[in-house]
Amino acid sequence: MALTLAFLTPATFSTSISTFATQQIKPNFSFFSTINLNPTKNYNKSKQMYPNLSYKPTKMSEFLTAKASPNDLIGSISNAINLVQSNPTTWQSAILSNIVIFVLGTPILISGLSISGIVAAFLLATLTWRSFGPPGFLLVAIYFVLVKMAQKEAQGIAEKKKGRRGPGSVIGSSAAGCVCALLSIYGIGGKTLSQLWQLGFVASFCTKLSDTVSSEIGKAYGKTTYLVTTFKIVPRGTEGAVSVEGTIAGLLAAVLLAFVGCLTDQIKATEAVICVLASQIANFGESIIGASLQDKEGFQWLNNDAVNVINISMGSTLAILLQQVLARNWL
Repeated sequence: MALTLAFLTPATFSTSISTFATQQIKPNFSFFSTINLNPTKNYNKSKQMYPNLSYKPTKMSEFLTAKASPNDLIGSISNAINLVQSNPTTWQSAILSNIVIFVLGTPILISGLSISGIVAAFLLATLTWRSFGPPGFLLVAIYFVLVKMAQKEAQGIAEKKKGRRGPGSVIGSSAAGCVCALLSIYGIGGKTLSQLWQLGFVASFCTKLSDTVSSEIGKAYGKTTYLVTTFKIVPRGTEGAVSVEGTIAGLLAAVLLAFVGCLTDQIKATEAVICVLASQIANFGESIIGASLQDKEGFQWLNNDAVNVINISMGSTLAILLQQVLARNWL
């Protein structure tokens, strides 16, 4: 090799290199020849190469000016309406319906609930819609409206955050109803018990509404408040205290919500009476718990939210038991 390189002059070296390049290194453009570098020409050849593609040169301006047709918009709205009206209800219909309702009702929700409270209320509303449909949702919506109306900051007594409630309050007001909703969704007990779960659902909100209204009205307008365990006169707002004005208002509130449940075919007339009766018994029990145990040593965990859960659970359970007893003997 060294001897060969010695006999090569610069001229012969360059000539040899060019000859070697032309003979040995011949670029193969067969791959690139299959690519159409000018899409405006040989269009049929491009289609043969890519039969699965619908090749159609389009200007970028056409993409920028493209708009959905009115028919597409109408079709989307129609599909959304059909989804909301689906029967039986689905999780998709429940979520979509509540998104629309919560967006429209944001000003009202913000005035009564914190952000985390709104999230908890959305989950409750979605669960209610999925289990008991629009009638169940209407019942809960009326409940919240009546609670909002009853909440008054009177005599210097106000709720935390100026009346805006958090997730603890929402859960404390709806725990028993959520349990009944889940039992209904998953068909626990079959058709035989499905009506009982709906009865328990309505009774739980009748109980909580009656308790809230009686408490708020009693604080605002109660002339004399008595401790339920001793019947001694105590200041308004005392745990376990009751008043005539508040008790009557709470009873009327339970009657109103039970009537809504009956009017929307969630419960029968006799079951509406059961809901009202169960709510009053549960509220009396809740007052005893508040007077005897709440804020006492060893029961620091028994705050308002915990007492609310116990209260509505008693109301829901009592309504179911009363219905069963009456059904075996008179109904």
